[in-house]
Amino acid sequence: MGLEWVRENAPVWDADKARIVGGVPEGIFQMPAYGPGERLPGDWWRVEDGGTVVAYGWMDTAWGDAEMLLAVDPGHHGRGVGTFVLDQLEREAAGRGINYLYNVVRDTHPDHERVTAWLESRRFEGSSDGILRRRARAGSASA
Repeated sequence: MGLEWVRENAPVWDADKARIVGGVPEGIFQMPAYGPGERLPGDWWRVEDGGTVVAYGWMDTAWGDAEMLLAVDPGHHGRGVGTFVLDQLEREAAGRGINYLYNVVRDTHPDHERVTAWLESRRFEGSSDGILRRRARAGSASA
C-alpha cells in the first residue's frame, strides 16, 4: 500500500468528497449539505492510493485542541487507511502545537460501539462529555 497524504490548500466540495464523506450512512456526520465547488471550512487532506482518492482527514482548531474527522472509502476498510489518517492528523496537530485531537462518535452513528472501540484502541480516551481525545505527540506518527 503506497498511501499519499495530500493537503488541500483551498478545499471545496467535490465528487470524491461526495462519494466518501457524503456517502456515509445517515447519522454518522453532522454537517451541512454542500454543493459542488462550495468552499469548506477547516483543514482538509485527502489520501491517495495510486492516484485514487481513498480517504479524507479534516481538522478544525480551537483553543489549543483540534476536532477531527476521518472518512475512508468502504472498499478500503480494514487495510490500515483509517489508522494512517489518524497518524497523519496527529502529526499535523503536533506540528501546530495542538494539545489534543478530539472526536465525537454520535449516538446516531449506526456502528457507534465498534467505532468508539476502534478509536480507543488507537489511544483515544473517552470522557464524561462523550468526547474522545488523543494527545498530539510530536514525532509519534510516521511521515
